[in-house]
Amino acid sequence: MVIVHVFIKIKPDMIEPFKAATLKNAQNSVKEPGILRFDFIQQEDDPLSFLLVEVYKDSNAVAQHKETSHYAEWRQSAGHMIAEPRKSIKYVNIFPEDKEW
Repeated sequence: MVIVHVFIKIKPDMIEPFKAATLKNAQNSVKEPGILRFDFIQQEDDPLSFLLVEVYKDSNAVAQHKETSHYAEWRQSAGHMIAEPRKSIKYVNIFPEDKEW
């Protein structure tokens, strides 16, 4: 499995448009066969900060996700809403074991 946390800081006047665009992407992403989980969360004490928690079956699923039309649409529509470069960190799974997902 590949687990990716994507940290995103957006511009102050973009909260609702960003949420709408990202929710649409997340709802389509969870339909992909290689995605086990796609969480979209907002930081409680800093509403301009968001986190995507993406769990993929393998690195091929990551590559396939980046080729989808909904991901391209999200990058195009959300790009101008982001205040600073996105930061992503990849993790490996420890528990529960991959087979339990």
